[in-house]
Amino acid sequence: MKNATLSVRVENDLKIEAESILQKLGIPVSVLINSLYRQIIFKKGIPFSITIPNEPKTLDTLSNSELKAKIKHSYEQSIEGKGRPFDKVFDDLESRLSK
Repeated sequence: MKNATLSVRVENDLKIEAESILQKLGIPVSVLINSLYRQIIFKKGIPFSITIPNEPKTLDTLSNSELKAKIKHSYEQSIEGKGRPFDKVFDDLESRLSK
């Protein structure tokens, strides 16, 4: 039986955007919150990863040992045929930057 009230303060833009998506999915906010709480109980923690995104280090911030390790790893991938063509790598990078 649903007999508890949850009151939270969120940024208005965040609320509007999230509720718009939920509405398109046909999921009431209360159902989502109940599902989240059930997953927290089931997992005994937050049911998804909360991390700081990895930002690639630039050459000037790498230590010599980090740089050598990256070069070694890339070389080993190349030998094993796991690498990608140079032009494909830069095409992917350029497409990400243009978004």
